[in-house]
Amino acid sequence: MQYSELGRTGLRVSRLGLGGANMGEQQAVSDRQAETLVHAALDRGITFIDTAASYGESERRIGLALKGRRNQAIVASKVGKGHGSDSYSYERTIQSVERSLQLLRMDHIDLMQIHSLENAGDERVRSETLPALKKLQEQGKIRFIGVSGRKARSIEPYVQDGTIDAIQPFGTYTLIDQSADEWLFPHTRHNRIGVVLASPLWMGILADQPAPFLDRNGELVTESQARMEKISFLRKSAGPGGLVEAAMRFCISCPDISVTLTGTTDVQELLHNADYCDGKGLDPEEQQRVLELFRHQPL
Repeated sequence: MQYSELGRTGLRVSRLGLGGANMGEQQAVSDRQAETLVHAALDRGITFIDTAASYGESERRIGLALKGRRNQAIVASKVGKGHGSDSYSYERTIQSVERSLQLLRMDHIDLMQIHSLENAGDERVRSETLPALKKLQEQGKIRFIGVSGRKARSIEPYVQDGTIDAIQPFGTYTLIDQSADEWLFPHTRHNRIGVVLASPLWMGILADQPAPFLDRNGELVTESQARMEKISFLRKSAGPGGLVEAAMRFCISCPDISVTLTGTTDVQELLHNADYCDGKGLDPEEQQRVLELFRHQPL
């Protein structure tokens, strides 16, 4: 396993992190399976675990799994959910973090992120959500503050003014969309802001297994698949999953990304992804070819 610094926080994190969204699904995994997955991650040297208040059973299961092993993990969670939701208010933010602490069985959370900036609205975030998180930070209940979002441009103002410690862009640095490289990374480098990358496989599309909810966004899937045809030279095999290794190595090896998340609930897939943390990225010529294909073309 390779490690990096999460921006200016001083936190030493594994280059591969465990994303907890799928662990929260009641039918997907049991408490025991979640515990096995978390323990396998820790045993393999994966120290960064990401979850959210809106991830169903995820926080509770991670809290159970980390019993006796809390000091081996850097834990990140999130507040807020839903477009225009009241969950971003000052009071609800405080309540959400307090509940997360209870479910995770912790006295502090290392990184608390504002979930899906596009849903919150900049005015509410700056007038309510951020002040609430600052108050909790002063109380020692959270150590660092971050934001997450789907669109690089929605995150950009927060990395420009340096008011947060870390960002979690969703799918904005992949084999078929590198908008974070244009809109975010120049600022994260300048302000020493940590980057936690979510969805390196672009909601399963790059693994040839699109997430079920994408059925209602056929235009996005069609465009994504058209782009995949242009990077077919990276496929390791003709069958499903032939782009997974290239997609993971592309993200993990990026010097601007502190942690790349894998959302798998399968231990063997987790260990395969961990094997890509060996310092090897794409072939330099192939890397440059990918970067030139979709420059200035965000999905």
